[in-house]
Order: sequence, then structure tokens, then C-alpha cells
Amino acid sequence: MSTLSCHILDTSSGMPAADVPVTLYRYQSGESLASATTDADGRLRFTDLTLTSNNYTLSFDVASYCENAFGQVFFPKIDVHFHVAEQKHYHIPLLLSPYAYSTYRGS
Repeated sequence: MSTLSCHILDTSSGMPAADVPVTLYRYQSGESLASATTDADGRLRFTDLTLTSNNYTLSFDVASYCENAFGQVFFPKIDVHFHVAEQKHYHIPLLLSPYAYSTYRGS
């Protein structure tokens, strides 16, 4: 079984994005599998969850964070779709700024 974690880094300040709600869904089904908020270090580990080979969506609800950090919201919600194929740990970082974001498969 595979495990999952994520983190959010505010690249405009170089600081972690704390208290951001994150929900994991089974891709295209709308079935919520888990949700929590990022800690003070902008990190979240889905500890009580194991993933099987399938497609998933991590949904980052960044609206409140962006309003507080940037004074405006351009991307209120960021959905990252990914596929679990191998039985290993998956880490999905989100790099966030006022008008851009990027993500990648971390380690």
C-alpha cells in the first residue's frame, strides 16, 4: 500500500503556508477519502490512509491563505490530479505565489 503527504510553500515569502485545508478525492468520483489542514510548517501527512493503484485528486483550498498573505485571491482552489502506480510513498508539494503555482512529485 502507498502513503501520501504534501506541503505548501509560499514562494513569494519563502515561508510555509500553514492552516490550509487539503482534501483527497478519488479522481472524478467526488468521493472524499480524507481531509486535514497543513501544520505550522505547511506540511500534511495523511497518516490513517493507504492508497491503492488508482487516480486521485488533492484539492488545496488556498482562498483564505491567499487573501491573508497576498491581499487578493487569484487561485481560490488548486486541484492536483495524480496516479498511484507503485507501492511507495507519494509526496506532492505545492509552490504557491499570488499569480502562479507549480507542483511536482517529491520524495
